[in-house]
Amino acid sequence: MMLHFKDFSKLKTKRIVFEEVYAARDSDTLEQLKELSSKRRVIEESINESSLITEAIAREMLFSSLLLFLKMFQETKKLEQYLPLLENLIQSAGLNSNNSQLVRWTSDLKIRWTSVLTSSTIFNRRAAKFFQIDDLHFELSMTLSLYGALLRGLASKILSADLVQSTTIYRKAAGVYHHLAHEVLPSLQSASVQERPPEATSCVSSVMSLICLAEAQSVTIRKAEEKGSTRSLLAKLHYGVVQLLDEAMVVLHSATEDCKDISGRFLEYISCCKDLYELRSYKCLGESTKTDGQIGIAIGLLRQALVVANKNIPEVESWRLVFKQEINNLTAVLRKYEHENEFVWHEKVPTHSELPFLRGKKIVSSIPYNFQRWERSLAFKF
Repeated sequence: MMLHFKDFSKLKTKRIVFEEVYAARDSDTLEQLKELSSKRRVIEESINESSLITEAIAREMLFSSLLLFLKMFQETKKLEQYLPLLENLIQSAGLNSNNSQLVRWTSDLKIRWTSVLTSSTIFNRRAAKFFQIDDLHFELSMTLSLYGALLRGLASKILSADLVQSTTIYRKAAGVYHHLAHEVLPSLQSASVQERPPEATSCVSSVMSLICLAEAQSVTIRKAEEKGSTRSLLAKLHYGVVQLLDEAMVVLHSATEDCKDISGRFLEYISCCKDLYELRSYKCLGESTKTDGQIGIAIGLLRQALVVANKNIPEVESWRLVFKQEINNLTAVLRKYEHENEFVWHEKVPTHSELPFLRGKKIVSSIPYNFQRWERSLAFKF
């Protein structure tokens, strides 16, 4: 499986009361604004409360995996109730986008969110920085980012119980991030703001979509292993994960201006996951080649896997332990092959340039996010 990086949903926001800012012209509009505030308040209380729990306390809490899953599931449902109302407000506001009074009202909302992907947030959790952008699309983008992160968390929690459902939820999360990057954030990119959280940039949302797809593919690999798929196919599936994460790195490096304050830990996460699946691909291909009677090439592939494993040892302890286990397993298999070749086959071990290339196979795709908008008319008193 992929390495664990759980911080994506740990966002905070400040309270918003829509009916105190927007002047409703009729009672129906007032009730809709109140409902919008009510739905958001539930989200505010949920994420702000959970964000205040320190990591040390969280480890001591005796929540079972089931309870954590149910909590995440409930939070996604809260967002699913809020998002259609928010979409409807954005639609109504768009019809009056040139109205200066509406622009002032939106500014008075003071839409503020934190980020979990800036370098300052990773190293100083207690002094979370709030970003303010006076645009309803900012509220939508951060809410969708939270929704995608919670879906990703759900997929992780259900993994041990249902591989197929876990894959589906990862693909749904990828679809949310893809929609955010291509349909929502282009409307926000034109906003003249000096700084914005990485979550509100198209490049990071695209990267998150690719990460979710990589995680979905990693689950399909586990399913393929259970079915007894060939080592050759597994090597291609592992390298498919590498290709998805390569795409993510290319997106990040091509958008340096938007991602200049991106967390180094986040970049390390992507890089280490890529290395992990590359070495696994080499290992599977080596085992497949050995089965085909080419032990010299198999040894060369396993040696290359060890090169990949040792070139970038992670700083995070839990990630380092995963790499250590992989290295130990690789070393044991390699010694077995080398011993067998020395005493039985005497095959030449090719150099790195003579080894077969790794080939990838990507078998997952995102599930499109089908947003819903409650078609209710809103009338403002200008």
